[in-house]
Amino acid sequence: MSSSINLFDPAFREDPYPFYAESRARSPVAQVDPIGAWLVTGYDAVVEVLKAPHVYSSAAMHGAMSQIETDEDEGPPPMVITTDPPKHDRLRTLVNRGFTPGRIARIEPRIREIAADLFASMDARGECDLVADLAVPLPVRVIAELLGVDPDRYEDFKRWSQAAIAIFGRQVSAEVGAAANASIDELSDYIEAAAEERRVDPRQDLISVLIEKEAEDALTLDEVKGFVILMLIAGNETTTNLIGSTAIALLDNPDQLAAIQAEPARIPDLVEEALRYTSPVQLLFRQTLREVQLGGVTLPAGAIVLPSYGAANRDPARFPDPDRFDVKRKAQGHLSFGLGIHFCLGAGLARLEARVVFEGLVPRLEKLQRRSSRVRWSESPFLRGPVELPLGPR
Repeated sequence: MSSSINLFDPAFREDPYPFYAESRARSPVAQVDPIGAWLVTGYDAVVEVLKAPHVYSSAAMHGAMSQIETDEDEGPPPMVITTDPPKHDRLRTLVNRGFTPGRIARIEPRIREIAADLFASMDARGECDLVADLAVPLPVRVIAELLGVDPDRYEDFKRWSQAAIAIFGRQVSAEVGAAANASIDELSDYIEAAAEERRVDPRQDLISVLIEKEAEDALTLDEVKGFVILMLIAGNETTTNLIGSTAIALLDNPDQLAAIQAEPARIPDLVEEALRYTSPVQLLFRQTLREVQLGGVTLPAGAIVLPSYGAANRDPARFPDPDRFDVKRKAQGHLSFGLGIHFCLGAGLARLEARVVFEGLVPRLEKLQRRSSRVRWSESPFLRGPVELPLGPR
């Protein structure tokens, strides 16, 4: 079963949801251009893929990361997102130590301080680019502080983050790829130096937790590098996308903005509906380890499979009237954080950051409006969010 979808078509990037719906109506599993991969758009079929790592290997994610190099002529370091059991289980167990509910809860006051500083700056100007002034700096600053990055290196850390994001799952020129990897090399050197410092003088940060000598096991230096790079993409870009896309959804649906302004206690519901409706992560990569039936389609061994969170979250068989943004919807069951062994490590942190942001932003949106009706979306077909969002007084 083939589909008319080209993942790098500007029209698809502008609005992928009509393409998903058309493809799903034909078949929940269909081949797409330009790589001939199998796009999975049906909710049940996506769940089936995510629950079967013994059939659908995450090693295919290595391809999405393949342009990221931490040393000359070498590919990306090992990451939880690119590995299968049993290697995955070891990595997951180790990095879980950095994302316990207690550790996340302890940083809430600091997240609120960072958000308050950013809001104060926005208020003083009376206008902003919500992406550049809030959606980008808040998660970057939170991740930097969690890792223990020195404050005088925050600008470098932001640049390194942007470099990793710039080439994740994108078609880029050799020149762009080389420039991005030069920045990633700087990040690699910084992580190596920081890890050596923590071995001698541990701190209360994630790098110290991951390499602590007393642990039964610890990450290797390459694994620490892989974890940090993954955090830059999964911990920064996805939260940035969620904040920007949710703000657009609220401004484009004034009845829903009014509803959440009237009942701010529903902000956790807003966050869940926004995760479903906007799907900051649109697609993942998997590869079949054997011939398999999926959604009535026979996939050969070695086939590249693209389970789509964005499509599954708009499947009318699971979410009635799925293209309607409804802050009172019970959106539990959305797949924006994945499912199974690869469920997002940072889900609790992302939810906390989004809740804090929209507690402060929702009342301010009453006085703000978009400067342009056009949205320039990120170029990646795998991660979706606005590149900029200029707002000014009403």
